[in-house]
Amino acid sequence: MIIFAAIDIRGGKCVRLFKGDFSQESVFSDKPEEMAVKWASQGARFLHLVDLDGARAGKPVNLPVIQRILKNVKIPVELGGGIRTMENIDEVLSMGVRRVILGSVAVRDPELVKKACFKYGERIVVGIDAKDGIVAVEGWGISGNVRVEELAKKMAAVGIKTIIYTDISRDGTLSGVNAAATAKLARESGIAVIASGGVKSLEDIWAVKAYEKDGIAGVIVGKSIYTGSLDLQKAIEIASQEG
Repeated sequence: MIIFAAIDIRGGKCVRLFKGDFSQESVFSDKPEEMAVKWASQGARFLHLVDLDGARAGKPVNLPVIQRILKNVKIPVELGGGIRTMENIDEVLSMGVRRVILGSVAVRDPELVKKACFKYGERIVVGIDAKDGIVAVEGWGISGNVRVEELAKKMAAVGIKTIIYTDISRDGTLSGVNAAATAKLARESGIAVIASGGVKSLEDIWAVKAYEKDGIAGVIVGKSIYTGSLDLQKAIEIASQEG
């Protein structure tokens, strides 16, 4: 199981939001590339980058920042936020990003997801962000009017091998990860799922680890490693243990 260290970017800065609310923002660094180096030095094997401005604009906005991160770390990175066309996908992957995360477009244009999977295979992952089991789109501001399990099955059918599932009601709250719902999604969709939202402590890592055999492939840690409620190195040790 992989621990993904999250770097959310808004206005060129490393920030965290509370429940996806852009009006409740905490700035942790003016130089996201420095945070990338910090997490890599603590053993992170993968970085999870989100272009928050891109999610709202509907197109990538912070690519210069992403380029600086890529120059400063050697570990793979995945990027989501506003990637909604094949041109966006081509551009981001050609920069050196390992995987792109498709969010809103998975609901709006599943045919594009299918084409992207055909071209890039497992370098395409889908981010499903939900509240009360209903998918949210456009930077979490709008209901996608589709249930999580339904969308996951559709994505599996077009070739997606990995889903990132975020429980919006927990994201940035340090209220605990929704491990059971994530495992349920993995079982019902038949594909690997990465848990996201609410991780606070090592207890959450253990909770997710318990469902690894159900198909949970990883967990994203964000606010917890910035506030110090979670020790990244210890979390990686737990995640790396043989089941």
